Amino acid sequence: METEPTGRYYDGVVATRHFVTFALTRDAAPAELIIADRDTREELDRWPVESVFEVAGLGDELRLGAADRPYGARLTVPAGEWCTALREALPGRGRRVRLERGQQRRILGIAVAALASVIAAYVFGVPVLADGVTRLVPPAWETRLGDGARLQIEGMLSDGRGFQACGDQFDAGNVAIRRFAAEVMADTGSPFIPRVTVVRSPLTNAFALPGGQVYYFSGLLERTETADEFAGVLAHELGHVVNRHGMEMLIESSATGLLVGFVLGDMTNLSVAAAAGATLIDSRFSREAEHEADAFAGAAGNRLGFSPLALASLLERVAADDTMSRTLALLNTHPLTDERRAALEALEVAPITALPVFSEAEWQAIKSMCGRPAASVSGGVGVVDRGASPPGS
Repeated sequence: METEPTGRYYDGVVATRHFVTFALTRDAAPAELIIADRDTREELDRWPVESVFEVAGLGDELRLGAADRPYGARLTVPAGEWCTALREALPGRGRRVRLERGQQRRILGIAVAALASVIAAYVFGVPVLADGVTRLVPPAWETRLGDGARLQIEGMLSDGRGFQACGDQFDAGNVAIRRFAAEVMADTGSPFIPRVTVVRSPLTNAFALPGGQVYYFSGLLERTETADEFAGVLAHELGHVVNRHGMEMLIESSATGLLVGFVLGDMTNLSVAAAAGATLIDSRFSREAEHEADAFAGAAGNRLGFSPLALASLLERVAADDTMSRTLALLNTHPLTDERRAALEALEVAPITALPVFSEAEWQAIKSMCGRPAASVSGGVGVVDRGASPPGS
């Protein structure tokens, strides 16, 4: 065996490295590992053998620490006979290694379980939570939230001339839309007053905010060929209002943000605010919410005299237009599937009323309200004039 054991020692307090020799006291109780300066033989430290544990090192060298010493206290022994002998002579080293490995396995198991819980909460728990919490939100709060969101979104949609709404409240098109929205919402028990705004924008989109605000973009209006298609989209969006899907989605997005913030240690609510802001503009409702809004639009169509299938026809036609596909917000946020079309087909029954949903004059006023000539009307528009209702009806 080598003449004497040597190694490198750090006391864990300062970064000074000491070249040392060491020895085990076998007759002392308890046994100790004595560490002394290699040149002066001055004793630097004594570690109780039972407190010594092995630390992962490089290659075959042995790195030791002591449980009752500062965290960085280390004795490093180069590979060789003394290294092997010391490994065999320390009774607590293997026990500590096994303990640390067991702790690592437990920590790993806890981390995996926590990750699984987060995934389960996101997939199952958050939607259930959002649905339950939405029912507890007072309608007045939701209306105020929607008003705040309206100001935010209208600011984002503004150009150099400000927010561009089509027509004023006395415009014949807006009067007809206001009358139609009131008829759709009648007898639903909803506490919200619908407010439909046609926005001058090239985007092919329509969406609803919490509290009753609905936007219909002129880019989509230009692609809308019949009064039934227009009525189908509006009734669908009002279905989201009645079922409070916007509020539910905001709560779900906020809960998801809080969940992610908890996992990542970011509880500043920045992720929550970002998720809520994106949610207000890009209304990707769940499949269940889309079905509920479709069912609401179907029932309204059968009651008021427009075809529930008109919504599907508009989505399919816009989807087939390659030049519009890059800005196809409506199709992105309201994807039309075979299952959804079949459900819309099943909803269509003989309408209760024989009157058209909009008179020809009303429909022409709606089509031209953003300053473009009214397109030729095909299907879905009757010739019986229901007459325009006065403002505020």
